[in-house]
Amino acid sequence: MRDALHRAVWRWHFYAGLLCLPFLILLSVTGSLYLFKDEIDRTVFSYRTVVAVPATPPLSPERLVFIAADAVPDARPTTYASPEAPDRSSVVTMAGPSGKTLVYLDPYDGAVLDRVGRDAEAMRVVRRLHSLSMFGPVANGIVEVVAGFTLILVLSGIYLWWPRRQAGGVVSVRGNPAKRVWWRDLHAVTGFVAGAGLFFLAATGLPWSIVWGDQLRAVSNRAGLGLPTEMWAGVPVSAVPMGEVLDTAGWALETAPLPRSPGKDGVPIGIDRAAEIVTGLGMPAGYELALPEGPTGVYAAAAYPRDVTRQRMITLDQYSGRPLVNVRFDEIGPVGRGIQYAIGLHKGELGGRINQFLMLAFCLATILLAVTAAVMWWKRRPKGRLGVPAWPEDRRAVAGVTGLVVAMGLAFPLTGVAILAMIALDAAVIGLRRGIRRPATA
Repeated sequence: MRDALHRAVWRWHFYAGLLCLPFLILLSVTGSLYLFKDEIDRTVFSYRTVVAVPATPPLSPERLVFIAADAVPDARPTTYASPEAPDRSSVVTMAGPSGKTLVYLDPYDGAVLDRVGRDAEAMRVVRRLHSLSMFGPVANGIVEVVAGFTLILVLSGIYLWWPRRQAGGVVSVRGNPAKRVWWRDLHAVTGFVAGAGLFFLAATGLPWSIVWGDQLRAVSNRAGLGLPTEMWAGVPVSAVPMGEVLDTAGWALETAPLPRSPGKDGVPIGIDRAAEIVTGLGMPAGYELALPEGPTGVYAAAAYPRDVTRQRMITLDQYSGRPLVNVRFDEIGPVGRGIQYAIGLHKGELGGRINQFLMLAFCLATILLAVTAAVMWWKRRPKGRLGVPAWPEDRRAVAGVTGLVVAMGLAFPLTGVAILAMIALDAAVIGLRRGIRRPATA
């Protein structure tokens, strides 16, 4: 039975790896880059993100927005991002017929440092590649499938690694690179060291997923554990989600409805006054301020600093400047706060360099796992065949292990669909082979 269970687990481990490894390499490479987003922006793109700090005060937000509008005359301003530090640039987003453009400005003299399409901005490209959202919602759903299968990959890998009186492959590597056992042991030991990190990265990536993540947010919000819905009580709201106008709304508030300004006939307070109000309410530097859309629009501001406890979201009536919704981090429900902490760890934003380099180590270990798995498979596969590990003869082991995999699939809908498809395909291939091997009868 022990050998049968080992073979059944091995087959599912092989299937999970076959599906996951190419995507895990992409996720690890893009994730490694995004961990150092700020450092890359300050060095590679310093010409548009870093400015000299003169003795003169910075220009007003309204003046900077006016300059950006003049630089992209066929577009309208939608957001203003304040500098994160005195030596950082301001960014105004302009929306036009050809899409959105980011205008980088020196906040002190208003010089236009650069103009770039929002979807062409380097770190945004990396982020969209990381989520596969660049290729549409179906591709984005593949990441959710991969994350679910990665959990199976790690759990099955732990079972396969578990010491069974072998001399190596637990914490040591046998042989040399010419031998398959060396690659097998390197794969096993790397998985043992980095498996928990890979599991963490997959689990903390799931809240962003297109189906499971949205379900988790909806369930936690209904239970009062995520979005503080009572803050919207008595506030007129639109059908526009907060995440559509703010990139920095945060996980719990992405789907929250954007409020509406109650009055339509007053005099708007203007961008400068809105910026002054949100700053006075404690909004951290580097906040994003979305400008009102139409007579019922609001000023919506959000900040997403590295210190998650300082995350903030405020919306203002565009006529009176009165705060309509004002959410501090400690007012979000426990599920929302927990996920924001987990996301901060996932992105290397907590604990300084230690967090960054630990996540980088997990990403590099994942790439090593993928490479060793590919080499190990290549060395053991029969010529001209895929080399899928055979099912054991004991049907109880097959049913037991497959049942556990299906049970995990129930927790993650898209992964569950993929699991059922793999079971059906596997059964069809086995049936086809048996049909070919069965001798013809007269």
